[in-house]
Amino acid sequence: MRAVTVKPLKYEELPGLSAKLLSEHHDVLYAGYVKKMLEIQDKLETVDEATANATYSEIGELKREETFAANGVRLHEAYFAGLGGDGVPNGAILKLIERDCGGFDAWKSHMTASGMAARGWVIAAYDPLLERLVTYSCDAHNLGCVWDAIPLVVLDVYEHAYYLDYATARKAYIEAWLKNVDFAYANNLIAARGIPS
Repeated sequence: MRAVTVKPLKYEELPGLSAKLLSEHHDVLYAGYVKKMLEIQDKLETVDEATANATYSEIGELKREETFAANGVRLHEAYFAGLGGDGVPNGAILKLIERDCGGFDAWKSHMTASGMAARGWVIAAYDPLLERLVTYSCDAHNLGCVWDAIPLVVLDVYEHAYYLDYATARKAYIEAWLKNVDFAYANNLIAARGIPS
């Protein structure tokens, strides 16, 4: 089994995203999801499965929170890995955006609108069922996820992702985020997963 550890940030601060905001988001929140994911896995090894019940049981609660923590880890890792660029797409991700989203400006507009409407996450993912790039919104780590879709560009719109720098100005945060997207991360995933573009 892969040992889950906190992956380090590859930058300290970014234009429009302060070092304090990024370090608290990474070192406290993301690291907390890693810690809780490992804690839940440990507890699942010794839980009394004979007490399982859909109304309430320890295993039921652990299994529900397992998905929340596991997706919290995965989405935060994709969010942080997908930052540190210049916000200009190229290569395979640009081809997908142009083919499936009506061009980069239309994609940015849709990501921004989705970010203003979502409670937790906006994910530009390749959906193998639809064979295209789709923007999905998730109100929580484990609500709104689409199985088998491959997250390529991930935007965190929980308040913790922007409040220290932007207070309630979410749109300004999204605009800053867009300028810092590292599309090389998406291109590497596209190549590694064999996604047609």
